[in-house]
Amino acid sequence: MQSLDRAFALLEIMADAGGEASLSQLADASGLPLPTIHRIIRTLVGNGYVRQLPSRRYALGPRLIGLGDKAARMLGTWARPHLAQLVEELGETANLAMLDGDKAIYVAQVPSPHAMRMFTEVGRRVLPHSSGVGKALLSQLGDDEALATVRRTGMPAATNRTITDTERFLAELHTIRHNGYAIDDGEQEIGVRCVAVPVTGAPSGMAVSISGPEARVSWDFVNRAAPIVQRCAATLAGDLNNQNQRD
Repeated sequence: MQSLDRAFALLEIMADAGGEASLSQLADASGLPLPTIHRIIRTLVGNGYVRQLPSRRYALGPRLIGLGDKAARMLGTWARPHLAQLVEELGETANLAMLDGDKAIYVAQVPSPHAMRMFTEVGRRVLPHSSGVGKALLSQLGDDEALATVRRTGMPAATNRTITDTERFLAELHTIRHNGYAIDDGEQEIGVRCVAVPVTGAPSGMAVSISGPEARVSWDFVNRAAPIVQRCAATLAGDLNNQNQRD
């Protein structure tokens, strides 16, 4: 059991470091002796969960992708009833997203019944600085970690409303934490507005959102929708934690 705990800890350290790390970085972060780390890493490499790079650094391996995809599908199954309730109450498309490395990935969606609606493919990865879910996800991190993430990805302007300045973005994260929800006001796509809420207390970082055309998702709609999306996020967090305890 101790070896398992250590193996998972090393994988988490690698993930936090952007997906790759040297043995010395793993030793500094974990406090484990190098021979122990080398033995565990060798086992993980042999099973495809870690790969060795030409630089002799180690990176997360391809077998984790399959596990992640299966976990995301299961999460989508658990989340879908909550998203469907959001759509029933608000009439717009509901999404669930998680951080995947430095990007936000959509893992579940229930579409709006309207003919003109938002559709984001499940599995799509987006830069976090320009999306409601991305900003909600980064708001769950500390300032330094959130800024390090957007500095690694860059902050390109998807539209003329996208926040591309780190100081403005940091102020935006503070506002999100204060209000309890994030807004994408045409920052990823012109004419689209989104309300996103971090799923606080869930086993891993995630965010729930509702999005639609500005013509329907007015600022009055945002004010009405925000507490409803927050309630959905809280209920989902509770259900996921209960499921985790049963497992």
